[in-house]
Amino acid sequence: MDFIRVRASADGAETISYWTGDVYGWQDDDGPHHLFGFEGLNVARAVEADGGWQLLTREAALYLDPRTREVLDTWDNPLTGRAVEVQHVLNDPVNQRLGAYPVPVTRLGDQVVYNVDVRLAYPSPLKVADYPDNSASDTYRAMELFQFFVAAKDLDSGAPGVPCAFSWCRVSPWLPWMAMGQRGGGLVYHCRGAKVSEVPRRLSERVGERFLHAPAEWSGPNMTSWTAFAGRAGR
Repeated sequence: MDFIRVRASADGAETISYWTGDVYGWQDDDGPHHLFGFEGLNVARAVEADGGWQLLTREAALYLDPRTREVLDTWDNPLTGRAVEVQHVLNDPVNQRLGAYPVPVTRLGDQVVYNVDVRLAYPSPLKVADYPDNSASDTYRAMELFQFFVAAKDLDSGAPGVPCAFSWCRVSPWLPWMAMGQRGGGLVYHCRGAKVSEVPRRLSERVGERFLHAPAEWSGPNMTSWTAFAGRAGR
């Protein structure tokens, strides 16, 4: 499957993807506002299993001041006037099964582009009745829109893993730690990145050694910012 070679590596080698970008927010009658910078990493290993592929990954990301690009640990929410503790992304695991459906591909001259459009709607782990300040709805609805760009000559080389750059757009509800309750509106993430041999020191130091390596085997369920918040609130 060529997409495995683009997204990770077909020989099981670990691959690191780094991204950087920004997060914007709007309310029904206000915005959009430039709320955060954002940078992160995903470390993946692809394993053949059950006639397809398992993509074993961990991911971590930091929310940044949109102007200085410094890491935020507290945030003065301009939409509510409240100061909140920032909860950065430390998701382990974030696993996927690939191979059941072809990934759409477009040839553009000497480039090949794969796009993965993920539309999500499932029961939220944060019920409004239990988390009135932190949950927008009892149903989590979001979109994750990816494009992966690879040189045709690299794809034609037959190498198990090939260089790629990617774009990522995410449309989602307010993050739980933003304490936006059921206000209308939401967030748009707009990021770009690439496979890299190493990540910026600030990021690697903040997220720790564990998030610089992919999981050794399949496990579940996947972690999200919503399940992480629920687990932290339940302690």
